[in-house]
Amino acid sequence: MAAPPVDGVLTEHTSGVAHVVELVRHTVPPMHPAGIPFVAGPAAVALVARRHRWIRRPATALALASATFFRHPARVPPTTTGAVVAPADGEITLVDTAVPPAELGLGDRPLPRVSTFLSVLDVHVQRVPIAGEVVSVTHTPGRFLSADLPAASTDNERTSMRIRTAFGVDVGVVQIAGLIARRIVCEARPGDTLTLGATYGLIRFGSRVDVYLPEGAAPLVLPGQRAVGAETVLASLT
Repeated sequence: MAAPPVDGVLTEHTSGVAHVVELVRHTVPPMHPAGIPFVAGPAAVALVARRHRWIRRPATALALASATFFRHPARVPPTTTGAVVAPADGEITLVDTAVPPAELGLGDRPLPRVSTFLSVLDVHVQRVPIAGEVVSVTHTPGRFLSADLPAASTDNERTSMRIRTAFGVDVGVVQIAGLIARRIVCEARPGDTLTLGATYGLIRFGSRVDVYLPEGAAPLVLPGQRAVGAETVLASLT
């Protein structure tokens, strides 16, 4: 029969393993469920063809690339009342005024707009830009121009969501498909109550997200700035 472990040794080993696991969890973000088929498929091919290097290697690379694309890191939104946060990771490409898409129902006057462009290397989940109730969600078919072009706001396929805050102000957020994007996922529905920074959707692969602020709101970001979804403050409405 094996001798019992010396006092403290097992505990130290266990805590050491737990510490490593915790470090990995903080370093390697989880994957959004939408990515499971894109990872499982090539991973299965790599497993079945494990003896055939010329199949195994590209299949493994594809599985890893897909897992990276669909990564879903944890974020900590600000606690400031009235903060509007970036709905996605990426580069701020436009800070201007524009007439919002008609389906948002925000009128025909130009409103402050902030556009975030997501390259294929960015995290592609979308975050709720401001807490409130979903007034409407509308999907509009369209073209697939490069998402960094100004015309993409009106010409490309998109899903537009209007959110009404607790203090009666409406904000529009529009997911826009890109040059190679062919799928927009929006899990929010009219009547839903959304919390700031929560994940509500996904676009694959390469896209753009526009936020339309209330008239008079002053954006706090500049073109060329890198945005971190749920954390970068685009504007303050209070």
